Amino acid sequence: MFNHMSKALSLFVAASMTMATCGMALAADAKSIKIATQSPLSGDQSVVGVDIKRGAELALEQLGKPLADMGFKVELAPFDDQANPDTGVANAKRIVSDPAILAVVGHYNSGVQIPSSEVYHTSGLANVSPANTNPKVTTRGYLEVNRIVGRDDVQGVVGADFALGLGAKSVFVIHDKTAYGQGIAEFFKKRAEEKGLKVLGFEGTEEKANFDALLSPILAGSPDLVYFGGMYSQAAVLFKQARERGYAGTFLSDDGFDSSDATKIAGQTLIDGGGTYYSTVSGPAAVYPGTAKFIADFKAKFNSDPQPFAAQGYDSMAIVLKAIENAAKAGGNATPTREAVAKAIRELKDFPGITGTFTFNNIGDPIVAKYFVIKVNSADPAKWSENSIVETLDIAPPQQ
Repeated sequence: MFNHMSKALSLFVAASMTMATCGMALAADAKSIKIATQSPLSGDQSVVGVDIKRGAELALEQLGKPLADMGFKVELAPFDDQANPDTGVANAKRIVSDPAILAVVGHYNSGVQIPSSEVYHTSGLANVSPANTNPKVTTRGYLEVNRIVGRDDVQGVVGADFALGLGAKSVFVIHDKTAYGQGIAEFFKKRAEEKGLKVLGFEGTEEKANFDALLSPILAGSPDLVYFGGMYSQAAVLFKQARERGYAGTFLSDDGFDSSDATKIAGQTLIDGGGTYYSTVSGPAAVYPGTAKFIADFKAKFNSDPQPFAAQGYDSMAIVLKAIENAAKAGGNATPTREAVAKAIRELKDFPGITGTFTFNNIGDPIVAKYFVIKVNSADPAKWSENSIVETLDIAPPQQ
């Protein structure tokens, strides 16, 4: 009987030790936090998407100490959305299923962010966007969704007003049929028509290689300006072929055009004729007073200059880190809930980022956003950051 009691006691002690060990493991896990990024890390838009992730990575490295001092281990969880809505949504489902992930920095494409953020919303997961400009990103009114850049219903107007300032009397408008590209093209067209700029055509295309069918009406109409709503990987091919076919007018695009790869594709054809301009919600990193150290640190870490939106990736991560810190402190230094993080992001006031000072309005837009119009100065991709800023505007979002 003694042996049976001893065996039972030993099993009890062993079980108790196992439970204690599991409890310690759970306690340790409870202090582990992940922050996800979603952007194109592969494919023809990866040159920008990778640097959004890198900007966020650098911010976590440099600004994660307050959370580390509180006993948290914070990790980056990067996801490749491939600039594809289906991939973004599939990733989003994986992201929300991991309870350690408390926020997402991303995306690059509005057409990916909008459906993906529906998944974040249903799971209460905070999303801070460094680049998405379609109005629907925020006009759905989701607590979880915020952006630190401006909107296409303003950027389209900025582009149309700039075209008029150049003296253009006629324009042919093209878009890529995405939520982003078509959306901003429609805002551009509406403003252009209101101001008396003659719109000779409005066409959507998914063509990536041969634009002959589109170029025929463009060349026949001989517009003063060709406007493209969409991404550089498509626009640069169109602009190059138009110039080679004899178009001598001006090209104008949007912040989707803002990549040094545009000159790798189109080269000197962007400089010839009436030249090439683009509007953007993200000026070159050097234009912001707070980015000198960021640029130097980025180049030291990644051996390249930051692409557009890398600095916004940094600021988006900085906002997330501060919000998690605030939420944790409010909860007695315990791991905060996703809801607490989402509320803490929206409650930040005058947050000092490297690309600006951020306060979000009731739907997650910054209360004031910067807009730029930039001229392509060189056919050399290494000189993309030296493009001329010809206009800078600070504009509040439309009233909801």
